[in-house]
Amino acid sequence: MHHDVSGLAELRAEEITAWFGNHKVLDRVSLTMPAGGITALIGPSGCGKSTFLRILNRMHELVPSAQLAGQVLLDGEDIYDPDKRLIDARRSIGMVFQKPNPFPAMSIRENVLAGLKLTGTTASKSAKAALVEECLIKGGLWNEVKDRLDAPGGGLSGGQQQRLCIARSLAVKPRVLLMDEPCSALDPTSTRVIEETMLELAREVTIVIVTHNMQQAARVSDTCAFFLAAQGTPGVIVEHGDTKAMFSHPRDERTADYVHGRFG
Repeated sequence: MHHDVSGLAELRAEEITAWFGNHKVLDRVSLTMPAGGITALIGPSGCGKSTFLRILNRMHELVPSAQLAGQVLLDGEDIYDPDKRLIDARRSIGMVFQKPNPFPAMSIRENVLAGLKLTGTTASKSAKAALVEECLIKGGLWNEVKDRLDAPGGGLSGGQQQRLCIARSLAVKPRVLLMDEPCSALDPTSTRVIEETMLELAREVTIVIVTHNMQQAARVSDTCAFFLAAQGTPGVIVEHGDTKAMFSHPRDERTADYVHGRFG
């Protein structure tokens, strides 16, 4: 699963502590997410995985009471550096959400191109057509929609809508793609298609996925991080490393309990 990683982005979180108001939800979490790999964040609900994911592209700060300490380094540069613009972090580090959220009234084509407006990217008609095709191919949707690019995005099935969202996020050429339980609202067949899409995409983008599905983490990820929040304490990473090793020989018995379905 390991590809040529030249030109691919490493993402590194250092000592991330996060709060909502005075409620601390993560405590000094550090994690390296290797370039050109798929990193899975696993653990029970409420242990800070989704918060951690949102910190990785500066979405955490959209919550009024949210605060943060620590650094997020994209190829060694802190995305929270005061000289760095929010829009640059969002352009470099894309996000696919749990529920597919295409713009329902916009056509399939317009959905793919939607991000260009946000980032102020201009392109000729032919360049746009090429981009739409390229992103829908990468999103694993092209063959199903190529003859109806003007149909509304909301008319697609749930699994197709999620692939459209992946294609949309790829159009601005991100270096990292964050995925927050991207298959939890989908049927097994759609889930399998999206997993195959992820494995293809990892050749050119670094992927970080939050998943509750242990089989999914085992199937798609190279690296895994197990988050846990003991009663009344903030989330921490109990164990992280090579996925196969972590599933077959976990170092911590709490990891063994979790990956073998004994709790959470």
